[in-house]
Amino acid sequence: MQPPDSLSYFMEGTNGKGVLLVHGLTGAPGEMRFVAKRLHREGYSIYAPLLAGHGAGISTLTATRWQDWLESVQRAAEELASHVQETFAAGICVGGKLAMLAAHEAPGLLKAVAIYSPCFRYDGWNVPFYYPLLSRNISWLAHIPFLDRLSFRETGAIGIKDERRRRLMMNLLSRGVIEDFPGKGLVEMHRLGKTLKHLLPQMRTPTLILHANEDDLSHPRNARIIANNIGAPHRLGWIQDSYHMIHLDGQHRKVAEMTANFFDDPVGNIEAQYA
Repeated sequence: MQPPDSLSYFMEGTNGKGVLLVHGLTGAPGEMRFVAKRLHREGYSIYAPLLAGHGAGISTLTATRWQDWLESVQRAAEELASHVQETFAAGICVGGKLAMLAAHEAPGLLKAVAIYSPCFRYDGWNVPFYYPLLSRNISWLAHIPFLDRLSFRETGAIGIKDERRRRLMMNLLSRGVIEDFPGKGLVEMHRLGKTLKHLLPQMRTPTLILHANEDDLSHPRNARIIANNIGAPHRLGWIQDSYHMIHLDGQHRKVAEMTANFFDDPVGNIEAQYA
């Protein structure tokens, strides 16, 4: 299987199962490497695609909508499914939402989904005071032309609690990552979240929801919104000693382990649901 660009990657597995790993808004496939390696050791084939509009710059990203991102996930899931017997998906934040929607729109394509650090609005303990204000009013702010020209800087911690790992990530993951959040991207993230919320009761794909207790960008209530409203069998797990980027932070091995365990028996694992 040959990825269509230099940032996406594929890792051949041995167990006949494949996992689609979806990066977040302004991110790149490289940020999924740690989870990819752990899942690959369990025998899974891994495909980490580049989302539409990502990997180049803000102007390229702002030329796309969330539907374009979703289409790239759906296309990648179909491509992976043609190489394995069973297909799963996991994604961070926006990537997880896209994976959930892809599973919903093509029943049977994905056997189970994992979403890491879901976020419907930036309301974590370490975001600037105006981020929650923007999030609460984004629906009408989206109609103001100047918002398209604004961009917002990532917080100093970049969503990673472990300082050593934070420095490592800044050096290793810069390729393809867009440092600023464009205003239009936040608008599309809001529209994606609104669509997901509306469809949650209709969803039937088993879903693992993982969220850090100390998430600096997204309050734990965001994870509970999904857990309390989704119609699918689901499991809600809390990650300790990590910030938003749980797939990169100090507990990334735990995140990969919980994901692999869930994918091994999605419905059976529901009985071991976290409080």
